[in-house]
Amino acid sequence: MVGYDLDGEKGSALLNAESPTLRVGERPASRQVWEFFLLGAEHLAFGLDHVLFLLALLIGARRLRDVVVTASAFTAAHSITFLLAALGVVDVPGAIVEPVIAASIIIVALANLLGRDEDKLGKWRLPIVFAFGLIHGLGFAGALDIDESGSWELLLSLLSFNLGIEVTQLVIVAVLFPLLVLVRRTSAARWAVVALSVPIVGVSLYWFLDRIPMPL
Repeated sequence: MVGYDLDGEKGSALLNAESPTLRVGERPASRQVWEFFLLGAEHLAFGLDHVLFLLALLIGARRLRDVVVTASAFTAAHSITFLLAALGVVDVPGAIVEPVIAASIIIVALANLLGRDEDKLGKWRLPIVFAFGLIHGLGFAGALDIDESGSWELLLSLLSFNLGIEVTQLVIVAVLFPLLVLVRRTSAARWAVVALSVPIVGVSLYWFLDRIPMPL
């Protein structure tokens, strides 16, 4: 990602193998918005840790209201820290953020295993999801690797990136939650929770250990 301020024109753009150069003034703002939107969508869709976190939350949700509240809390939280971190207002090392993201998946998945017949997180679901959402927002910001502290010229690009994340998140929820509701109505519902949650815990535990920096 490159930011520029040349001859009175300010903006930012994505450079990649297909489009490795930028001619200032030739790239409309609409294209910039679309590029960052796609980048945000791809980051969530192909970021397996964030997808597993959403899946773990959906497994524990019992009602549509739970899904709406949970998704709203996660969205609000990660949007706050994403924008603050991407603009350089908050700076938390990836060595801290990435293990905590893995730990957040483990905790939510374990809650599903310990409370298969009820929402084990209970009244703590909203604050827990919000707190973990703050951490995931730092992870989203880390994907952009922005070096310019407090560059408000990048705000449009950042909002587009975040919108891409949100739309993809809604698509995942819209696809997975109805399927989970159907499974929950069958006699295999309790075993389905185990079959889904145990692999999530195992993979996330591996990520947690793998992401802890080892001393030299």
